Amino acid sequence: MPDSLTVAPTSDPRRVRAPDGTLLTPPVGWALLPPGDAGLTRRVKAAGPTWTVVEKKGRKTFSRGVWAPEAHITAARAELEVERATPAYAKRRASDQARREREQAEYEVDFANAVLRFLAFAPTFTAHAKRLAVVVTAHAAPVGSGTVARTERIPVERRAEAAVIAWLRHQTTRFDDLRIARVKGARREVRRELAEVSRALLDAHRRDTPHTPTPCPLCSALENLPKPG
Repeated sequence: MPDSLTVAPTSDPRRVRAPDGTLLTPPVGWALLPPGDAGLTRRVKAAGPTWTVVEKKGRKTFSRGVWAPEAHITAARAELEVERATPAYAKRRASDQARREREQAEYEVDFANAVLRFLAFAPTFTAHAKRLAVVVTAHAAPVGSGTVARTERIPVERRAEAAVIAWLRHQTTRFDDLRIARVKGARREVRRELAEVSRALLDAHRRDTPHTPTPCPLCSALENLPKPG
């Protein structure tokens, strides 16, 4: 029986690449368990050797499933189906869902308040700050959004700042329409330059005086958003 490995996918769905670069074919009798059911995956891994298929794209990694003996997958799936059919499991699931929803609601409030603290708009622009906090939170905070707001590697204050700058980049600049040269570091440099533009735009709203340019890109972006409710 082969050892458990973390492997990379290849263009051939029946072959994977080992950490040392060797091309491997899963043993006879093995099948690929698709990602998506963490409980099932844990049981299959606990049952014996597996090959976990992980694809790296930039700094992100994506699960592409687990190769394991098909008998282990079938047995684990049957066991889970029996357990998940019980009233106790349904009650636990409902309790877990309620807890996750409560935690998510609390996080959204904390995140929106962090956005407001970062914005620190002057009283004249209080309504703008509140509206911006709502739309940035709605975009960045949902579970599975894949945005910086969902990472726990940095404090919530830095997440809020990054989320605001990202929202401004897409809503108040021509970033999405730019043709950026495919040169290493070019995209990062453009984002850095636009971040400075966005910070200057925010600063204009931290003073209780009329600001330029007119029309203001931020004010216009907020005015063009769909009305809440």
